[in-house]
Amino acid sequence: MKRRTIILSTASITAVFAFGWNLTARAAYESAPYKVLEKDGNIEVREYPDLLLAATGSRVASNGRDGSFMKLFRYISGDNENKQKIEMTTPVFMEDGVKSPDALMGFVMPKSVADSGAPAPKSSGVVLHNRKGGRFAVIRFSGRINSKMAAKQEAVLRAWLLKNGLQGEARADTAGYDPPFTPGPFRRNEVLIPLKEQVVVVDDVSGKTDAPSSNAESKDPSR
Repeated sequence: MKRRTIILSTASITAVFAFGWNLTARAAYESAPYKVLEKDGNIEVREYPDLLLAATGSRVASNGRDGSFMKLFRYISGDNENKQKIEMTTPVFMEDGVKSPDALMGFVMPKSVADSGAPAPKSSGVVLHNRKGGRFAVIRFSGRINSKMAAKQEAVLRAWLLKNGLQGEARADTAGYDPPFTPGPFRRNEVLIPLKEQVVVVDDVSGKTDAPSSNAESKDPSR
């Protein structure tokens, strides 16, 4: 019994340490900014600005092992026209990364680089891509993401949209925030669905609208 207690205590300490270390590691990277418009458990409605990505085509099932991740890593490591080293950011986006076997993997350019002008890629397989901002429904989950897991989370998110009277686009993206060596239970993954624009009906007499109000809050995306 004593030995079992010691083993359990060691496991608990290790888990707490790993969780704390992971939050610290995430906080070291600049992350794509957003504003939380609504929150319901592990689901949020967010407002994102337009983002500039360094992007390349990727096979979703490969999880970056098809060379796509390294193409982008080489770009930010200086394989660009200016030989400029660019800081790593989070998350790594996979646009249309749930349903389609082929997606666009993208690294978010730091704000300072995007504002001053990102250097042109030298590799023909890497492009600078403007990711359009707007409202997104987002579900967060842990584990080592794969196509089956992403599809399951997308289904949960679309059911929530239906329940709450919101309409999403057909496309669903994924986002990952952690390096490959992060244990599955401590990983931060997300599925994002762009929301269709709501039609606002104006009362001709009162001038009031039926658009729902929301209490927006800023969110630290590194958490």
